[in-house]
Amino acid sequence: MDLLDRHIVVTGAAGGIGQALVRRFTHERARAVVVADRDGDGARRVAQEIGGLAVEFDAGRESGVRELIAKASEANGPIDVFVSNAGVAGMGGGPEVPDECWDEAWRVNVMAHVWASRALLPEMLARGEGYLINTASAAGLLTQVSSLVYSVTKHAAVALAEWLSIEYAERGVRVSCICPQGVRTPMLERGMQEATAAAALSAGGLIEPEEVAEAVVAGIREERFLILPHENVATFMARKGTDPERWIRGMRRLVRQAREASAPSAG
Repeated sequence: MDLLDRHIVVTGAAGGIGQALVRRFTHERARAVVVADRDGDGARRVAQEIGGLAVEFDAGRESGVRELIAKASEANGPIDVFVSNAGVAGMGGGPEVPDECWDEAWRVNVMAHVWASRALLPEMLARGEGYLINTASAAGLLTQVSSLVYSVTKHAAVALAEWLSIEYAERGVRVSCICPQGVRTPMLERGMQEATAAAALSAGGLIEPEEVAEAVVAGIREERFLILPHENVATFMARKGTDPERWIRGMRRLVRQAREASAPSAG
Protein backbone atom coordinates (compact mmCIF):
# COMPACT_ATOMS: atom_id res chain seq x y z
CA MET A 1 0.00 0.00 0.00
CA ASP A 2 1.17 3.51 -0.82
CA LEU A 3 0.74 5.89 2.14
CA LEU A 4 0.27 8.99 -0.02
CA ASP A 5 -3.05 10.72 0.80
CA ARG A 6 -4.00 8.09 3.40
CA HIS A 7 -5.78 8.70 6.70
CA ILE A 8 -3.63 7.04 9.38
CA VAL A 9 -4.23 6.62 13.12
CA VAL A 10 -1.39 5.65 15.46
CA THR A 11 -1.92 4.79 19.12
CA GLY A 12 0.81 5.13 21.74
CA ALA A 13 2.14 7.95 19.57
CA ALA A 14 3.29 10.50 22.16
CA GLY A 15 6.76 8.94 22.25
CA GLY A 16 8.97 6.05 21.27
CA ILE A 17 8.05 3.96 18.24
CA GLY A 18 4.63 5.62 17.88
CA GLN A 19 6.11 9.09 17.66
CA ALA A 20 8.66 7.93 15.08
CA LEU A 21 5.83 6.36 13.05
CA VAL A 22 3.68 9.50 12.86
CA ARG A 23 6.68 11.57 11.82
CA ARG A 24 7.56 9.02 9.12
CA PHE A 25 3.97 8.80 7.87
CA THR A 26 3.86 12.58 7.61
CA HIS A 27 7.05 12.45 5.54
CA GLU A 28 5.27 9.95 3.28
CA ARG A 29 2.62 12.68 2.70
CA ALA A 30 -0.28 10.95 4.37
CA ARG A 31 -3.44 13.04 4.03
CA ALA A 32 -4.17 13.02 7.76
CA VAL A 33 -2.30 11.56 10.75
CA VAL A 34 -3.93 11.12 14.16
CA VAL A 35 -1.70 11.05 17.24
CA ALA A 36 -3.45 9.04 19.97
CA ASP A 37 -2.10 8.45 23.48
CA ARG A 38 -3.20 8.39 27.12
CA ASP A 39 -0.61 11.16 27.58
CA GLY A 40 -2.76 13.95 26.22
CA ASP A 41 -0.11 16.67 26.54
CA GLY A 42 2.44 14.51 24.75
CA ALA A 43 -0.03 13.69 21.99
CA ARG A 44 -0.83 17.37 21.50
CA ARG A 45 2.87 18.26 21.36
CA VAL A 46 3.57 15.67 18.64
CA ALA A 47 0.38 16.54 16.72
CA GLN A 48 1.34 20.21 16.68
CA GLU A 49 4.76 19.30 15.33
CA ILE A 50 3.38 17.28 12.39
CA GLY A 51 0.15 19.21 11.80
CA GLY A 52 -2.04 16.29 12.85
CA LEU A 53 -4.94 15.65 15.21
CA ALA A 54 -4.28 14.72 18.85
CA VAL A 55 -6.66 12.43 20.71
CA GLU A 56 -6.26 11.52 24.37
CA PHE A 57 -7.59 8.02 24.94
CA ASP A 58 -7.32 4.86 27.04
CA ALA A 59 -6.27 1.77 25.03
CA GLY A 60 -7.38 -0.44 27.90
CA ARG A 61 -11.10 0.26 27.40
CA GLU A 62 -13.21 -0.67 24.37
CA SER A 63 -15.12 2.60 24.75
CA GLY A 64 -11.79 4.47 24.55
CA VAL A 65 -10.82 2.74 21.32
CA ARG A 66 -14.26 3.34 19.79
CA GLU A 67 -14.22 7.01 20.81
CA LEU A 68 -10.80 7.42 19.17
CA ILE A 69 -12.04 5.88 15.92
CA ALA A 70 -15.17 8.04 15.98
CA LYS A 71 -13.18 11.26 16.53
CA ALA A 72 -10.67 10.43 13.81
CA SER A 73 -13.42 9.51 11.34
CA GLU A 74 -15.43 12.62 12.11
CA ALA A 75 -12.38 14.82 11.54
CA ASN A 76 -10.82 13.10 8.52
CA GLY A 77 -13.23 10.58 7.04
CA PRO A 78 -12.76 6.80 6.82
CA ILE A 79 -9.54 5.42 8.33
CA ASP A 80 -7.23 3.79 5.80
CA VAL A 81 -4.51 2.57 8.18
CA PHE A 82 -4.88 1.92 11.91
CA VAL A 83 -1.67 1.25 13.83
CA SER A 84 -2.54 -0.29 17.19
CA ASN A 85 0.81 0.48 18.80
CA ALA A 86 0.01 1.25 22.45
CA GLY A 87 1.41 -1.30 24.86
CA VAL A 88 2.50 -1.87 28.44
CA ALA A 89 5.49 -3.79 29.76
CA GLY A 90 3.70 -5.23 32.77
CA MET A 91 5.64 -6.58 35.72
CA GLY A 92 8.65 -8.83 35.61
CA GLY A 93 8.40 -12.30 37.07
CA GLY A 94 6.23 -15.37 36.59
CA PRO A 95 2.90 -16.75 37.82
CA GLU A 96 3.22 -14.83 41.08
CA VAL A 97 2.47 -11.53 39.30
CA PRO A 98 -0.86 -10.13 40.62
CA ASP A 99 -4.03 -10.52 38.58
CA GLU A 100 -4.35 -6.72 38.29
CA CYS A 101 -1.12 -6.61 36.26
CA TRP A 102 -2.28 -9.50 34.05
CA ASP A 103 -5.58 -7.70 33.47
CA GLU A 104 -3.99 -4.41 32.41
CA ALA A 105 -1.50 -6.10 30.09
CA TRP A 106 -4.20 -8.29 28.55
CA ARG A 107 -6.48 -5.32 27.89
CA VAL A 108 -3.80 -3.05 26.40
CA ASN A 109 -1.52 -5.57 24.67
CA VAL A 110 -4.25 -7.83 23.29
CA MET A 111 -7.81 -6.58 23.63
CA ALA A 112 -7.03 -3.12 22.25
CA HIS A 113 -6.21 -4.86 18.95
CA VAL A 114 -9.42 -6.87 19.17
CA TRP A 115 -11.53 -3.78 19.86
CA ALA A 116 -9.93 -1.82 17.01
CA SER A 117 -10.55 -4.60 14.49
CA ARG A 118 -14.11 -5.06 15.80
CA ALA A 119 -14.86 -1.39 15.19
CA LEU A 120 -13.00 -0.95 11.90
CA LEU A 121 -13.57 -4.18 9.98
CA PRO A 122 -17.22 -3.63 8.96
CA GLU A 123 -16.41 -0.42 7.09
CA MET A 124 -13.13 -1.70 5.66
CA LEU A 125 -14.78 -4.86 4.38
CA ALA A 126 -17.64 -2.85 2.90
CA ARG A 127 -15.27 -0.75 0.82
CA GLY A 128 -12.92 -3.66 0.13
CA GLU A 129 -9.81 -1.94 1.47
CA GLY A 130 -8.08 -1.17 4.75
CA TYR A 131 -4.95 -1.86 6.74
CA LEU A 132 -4.69 -3.04 10.35
CA ILE A 133 -1.23 -2.94 11.90
CA ASN A 134 -0.57 -4.32 15.38
CA THR A 135 2.62 -3.73 17.32
CA ALA A 136 3.62 -6.89 19.14
CA SER A 137 7.28 -7.73 19.86
CA ALA A 138 9.98 -10.24 19.12
CA ALA A 139 8.90 -11.56 22.54
CA GLY A 140 5.69 -12.69 20.84
CA LEU A 141 7.68 -14.84 18.42
CA LEU A 142 10.42 -15.94 20.79
CA THR A 143 10.03 -15.07 24.48
CA GLN A 144 10.84 -12.40 27.05
CA VAL A 145 12.80 -14.28 29.69
CA SER A 146 12.23 -11.75 32.47
CA SER A 147 8.44 -11.38 32.17
CA LEU A 148 5.79 -14.05 31.78
CA VAL A 149 3.05 -11.40 31.43
CA TYR A 150 4.79 -9.64 28.56
CA SER A 151 5.64 -12.90 26.77
CA VAL A 152 2.12 -14.31 26.97
CA THR A 153 0.31 -11.14 25.90
CA LYS A 154 2.69 -10.49 23.02
CA HIS A 155 2.32 -14.09 21.81
CA ALA A 156 -1.43 -13.52 21.85
CA ALA A 157 -1.05 -10.29 19.88
CA VAL A 158 0.89 -12.12 17.16
CA ALA A 159 -1.70 -14.91 17.01
CA LEU A 160 -4.51 -12.37 16.70
CA ALA A 161 -2.83 -10.56 13.81
CA GLU A 162 -2.09 -13.87 12.09
CA TRP A 163 -5.74 -14.93 12.30
CA LEU A 164 -6.98 -11.60 10.94
CA SER A 165 -4.52 -11.75 8.05
CA ILE A 166 -5.59 -15.25 7.05
CA GLU A 167 -9.29 -14.47 7.37
CA TYR A 168 -9.58 -11.10 5.64
CA ALA A 169 -6.76 -10.74 3.07
CA GLU A 170 -8.88 -11.97 0.18
CA ARG A 171 -11.52 -9.37 1.07
CA GLY A 172 -9.08 -6.47 0.76
CA VAL A 173 -8.04 -5.92 4.37
CA ARG A 174 -4.29 -6.12 4.91
CA VAL A 175 -2.74 -6.95 8.29
CA SER A 176 0.82 -6.49 9.50
CA CYS A 177 2.42 -7.34 12.84
CA ILE A 178 5.44 -5.33 14.00
CA CYS A 179 7.87 -7.44 16.07
CA PRO A 180 10.97 -5.46 17.07
CA GLN A 181 13.50 -6.64 19.62
CA GLY A 182 15.54 -4.02 21.54
CA VAL A 183 14.48 -0.45 20.66
CA ARG A 184 15.77 2.58 22.55
CA THR A 185 12.58 3.76 24.24
CA PRO A 186 11.63 4.52 27.86
CA MET A 187 10.04 1.04 28.08
CA LEU A 188 13.36 -0.54 27.05
CA GLU A 189 15.30 1.51 29.59
CA ARG A 190 13.12 0.13 32.37
CA GLY A 191 13.48 -3.43 31.08
CA MET A 192 17.28 -3.17 30.85
CA GLN A 193 17.50 -2.74 34.61
CA GLU A 194 17.01 -6.53 35.02
CA ALA A 195 20.03 -8.64 34.04
CA THR A 196 18.30 -11.45 32.13
CA ALA A 197 16.04 -9.01 30.29
CA ALA A 198 19.05 -6.89 29.32
CA ALA A 199 20.87 -9.94 27.96
CA ALA A 200 17.90 -11.00 25.81
CA LEU A 201 17.04 -7.50 24.59
CA SER A 202 20.65 -6.79 23.62
CA ALA A 203 21.11 -10.08 21.74
CA GLY A 204 20.15 -8.59 18.40
CA GLY A 205 21.54 -5.11 19.02
CA LEU A 206 19.66 -2.00 20.07
CA ILE A 207 18.11 0.21 17.40
CA GLU A 208 16.38 3.60 17.35
CA PRO A 209 12.60 4.12 16.94
CA GLU A 210 13.28 5.80 13.61
CA GLU A 211 14.77 2.54 12.30
CA VAL A 212 11.59 0.74 13.27
CA ALA A 213 9.55 3.37 11.42
CA GLU A 214 11.64 2.84 8.28
CA ALA A 215 11.06 -0.91 8.48
CA VAL A 216 7.32 -0.37 8.97
CA VAL A 217 6.98 1.86 5.92
CA ALA A 218 8.87 -0.71 3.83
CA GLY A 219 6.67 -3.48 5.22
CA ILE A 220 3.48 -1.58 4.40
CA ARG A 221 4.65 -0.97 0.83
CA GLU A 222 5.19 -4.72 0.43
CA GLU A 223 2.08 -5.56 2.49
CA ARG A 224 4.25 -7.91 4.52
CA PHE A 225 2.64 -9.73 7.45
CA LEU A 226 5.64 -9.88 9.79
CA ILE A 227 7.65 -6.67 10.01
CA LEU A 228 10.98 -7.50 11.65
CA PRO A 229 13.17 -4.43 12.23
CA HIS A 230 15.83 -6.78 13.65
CA GLU A 231 16.84 -9.22 10.90
CA ASN A 232 18.26 -11.70 13.43
CA VAL A 233 14.75 -12.35 14.79
CA ALA A 234 13.94 -14.34 11.64
CA THR A 235 17.06 -16.43 12.25
CA PHE A 236 16.07 -17.08 15.86
CA MET A 237 12.55 -18.03 14.72
CA ALA A 238 13.99 -20.54 12.25
CA ARG A 239 16.18 -22.10 14.93
CA LYS A 240 13.26 -22.32 17.33
CA GLY A 241 11.08 -23.94 14.68
CA THR A 242 13.56 -26.50 13.41
CA ASP A 243 15.09 -27.51 16.75
CA PRO A 244 13.01 -26.24 19.69
CA GLU A 245 14.88 -28.36 22.25
CA ARG A 246 18.20 -26.81 21.26
CA TRP A 247 16.66 -23.35 21.28
CA ILE A 248 15.25 -23.85 24.80
CA ARG A 249 18.66 -25.03 26.02
CA GLY A 250 20.24 -21.93 24.50
CA MET A 251 17.75 -19.64 26.23
CA ARG A 252 18.35 -21.40 29.56
CA ARG A 253 22.07 -20.87 29.08
CA LEU A 254 21.55 -17.17 28.31
CA VAL A 255 19.52 -16.73 31.51
CA ARG A 256 22.06 -18.65 33.61
CA GLN A 257 25.00 -16.66 32.28
CA ALA A 258 23.21 -13.34 32.81
CA ARG A 259 22.39 -14.24 36.40
CA GLU A 260 25.92 -15.39 37.09
CA ALA A 261 27.38 -12.21 35.63
CA SER A 262 25.10 -9.99 37.76
CA ALA A 263 25.53 -11.92 41.01
CA PRO A 264 27.59 -10.11 43.66
CA SER A 265 31.06 -11.56 43.96
CA ALA A 266 31.88 -13.49 47.12
CA GLY A 267 34.05 -11.78 49.68
